[in-house]
Amino acid sequence: MALTLSKKAMAVKPSSTLSITAKANELKANGIDVVGFGAGEPDFSTPENICEAAKKAIDSGFTKYTPVPGTMELRKAICEKFRKFNNLHYEPDQIVVSNGGKHSLTNIFSAILNPGDEVIIPSPYWLSYPEIVRLADGVPVYIRADKSQNYKITAKQLEEACTEKTKALILNSPGNPTGMVYTREELEAIAKVAVEKDFYVVSDEMYEYLVYGGETHVSIASLNEEIYKRTITCSGVSKSYSMTGWRIGYTGSTREIAKLMSSVQSHQTSNPNSIAQKAAYEALVGPQDFVERMRDEFEKRLNYMVDRINAMKHVSVLKPKGAFYTFVDVGGTFDKSYKGQKVGNVDNLAKILIEDYNVAVIPCNDFGFDDHIRLSYAISMEAIKKGLDRIEKYLNDLE
Repeated sequence: MALTLSKKAMAVKPSSTLSITAKANELKANGIDVVGFGAGEPDFSTPENICEAAKKAIDSGFTKYTPVPGTMELRKAICEKFRKFNNLHYEPDQIVVSNGGKHSLTNIFSAILNPGDEVIIPSPYWLSYPEIVRLADGVPVYIRADKSQNYKITAKQLEEACTEKTKALILNSPGNPTGMVYTREELEAIAKVAVEKDFYVVSDEMYEYLVYGGETHVSIASLNEEIYKRTITCSGVSKSYSMTGWRIGYTGSTREIAKLMSSVQSHQTSNPNSIAQKAAYEALVGPQDFVERMRDEFEKRLNYMVDRINAMKHVSVLKPKGAFYTFVDVGGTFDKSYKGQKVGNVDNLAKILIEDYNVAVIPCNDFGFDDHIRLSYAISMEAIKKGLDRIEKYLNDLE
């Protein structure tokens, strides 16, 4: 009898963002001057005080197992951060520290889903959400949020999408790939539906410190006690402190859910990296001026990119309110011709850009929108200018 591999694993789509970034890096390694707009991480170095805390941890021998959900000092620091920044009250036994945001989400869905449970995912969405849900035996259900509604779903859409199998909603604000931020009023309307229909809200707030234009980040769990009980708040240190490779994410939830997540984690990975936990503690309790400097620089790049893109032919972009991505509508290029051939679709557009113009962009089919690309501004201003010059030349070359 022939051995067969896991059908579940074989159904998982590879990450297109990682594959495109790998392609760009391969070209760079071969000496080709490629501008990569795929970056999902800040281009800033991790702050020195955080690195020093990690070195101190190594030198002091803090290299052994820790409690599965994280050290008590780190969980207390996370509680304090939740209190000060998010207006949320959690105790340490409601906190689970994991190996990055993806691991936190994996723990969440492992803890709350049974086979066939539906998870509502607003589209456009971060491409890993559906795969993580499916791996936990859940069923993704999509709600499309068009450009006319700033790529944000309404409470009415949410209510109409609910069924007896609805178990959770994924809410990502500030959002990837759009950079859009839900207002307090929008969150209140969504929370009302979640309470009335009695489902969980998985609130992914990884980009919470990166908000621009006078906008304010609001955690949906802070609105009232009923939505608090139904919300699992997910964040981490990756984006805000330029610590992507340190792999520290965390959640705040009810004690019941936290206990289940910790139990799952105990068998899959045990504790998160001990050294990275010391670094994360320093990130949360140490000086915060780095976060503001990085945010200010990102906002300058954002403003430049939006102005440049909206001055180009055939494309347009709404101004993001957070994160470090622009979500560019390129549908106007599809009926244009390049070298005698119709552009046709977003994958072909991305292929032309990387092969003929040495620019790597993220086509957003896997994000639920097949007529958009994602451009990150977590790269230097010099690279942004060079890359946009090349994209503009391509657009001008279309017939």
